[in-house]
Amino acid sequence: MRVVVTRPPDAAARWVQALVLQGIDAVSLPLIEIGPVADGAAIQAARRDIGQYAAVMFVSAAAVDHFFSGPPDIAAAWPRTGAPRAWAPGPGTASALQGLGVPRQQIDAPAPDSSQFDSEALWQQVGSTVRPGQRVLVVRGAQGKRDVPAQDDRPDRGQGREWLARQLAAQGAQVDYLVAYRRMPPQADRLRKAIADLGLMAPALWLFTSSQAIDNLAQAWPGHDWSASRALVTHPRIAAAARAAGFGVVQESRPAPADVIASIKSLP
Repeated sequence: MRVVVTRPPDAAARWVQALVLQGIDAVSLPLIEIGPVADGAAIQAARRDIGQYAAVMFVSAAAVDHFFSGPPDIAAAWPRTGAPRAWAPGPGTASALQGLGVPRQQIDAPAPDSSQFDSEALWQQVGSTVRPGQRVLVVRGAQGKRDVPAQDDRPDRGQGREWLARQLAAQGAQVDYLVAYRRMPPQADRLRKAIADLGLMAPALWLFTSSQAIDNLAQAWPGHDWSASRALVTHPRIAAAARAAGFGVVQESRPAPADVIASIKSLP
């Protein structure tokens, strides 16, 4: 059965390459597109004033890439001791931080053997370090609209789960938000054509690492019957979205590539 990788374009290409090397028939079908915000002034200001934060939480590798894009080279000059800490919800984000020069000893992330890579797992690592009065910056994306100019978006806080913010507030910390990029659905007609060209009208195994990818697929193809297709998902919340969309079989996997590959190979 063909595996459909639905991550944004660059990440999807890397995953397809890894799966093909394992003898898995995989194709890329990005269901989320990543773009910059119209005005980078807020990003530049946050980078300039980064020392005022006890920690900077990057929600994804995309958040890392867009926060550190362009001069000056803040990542390579990240403080070796003291504040701020760089928080990452999973190994992909932590790897992106290291790749841009943030020292490993300044990065907090879930343990490699964690059952999940998310805000809850990150909080287990950092919760005890948070003190009243500290400021934490959350760098994340905002949901953009296709065919709407970026300047018409309102990227003041972005979208995302507020669970981590509630934990920080309960500890007396102040949370600031920075939108560093936009997440957009693919163009619907182009997506439907790609599905047809790739032969995905037949049953397939869809790899979802984001609930938004499922939402974008459903919006592009409303009313389609997905009951003959399977979904492999990397989080219980994504599993719930796949079931709601009508996928006939939904299987969960740890998000690490090795675990995803093992899950794919275990399917009959």
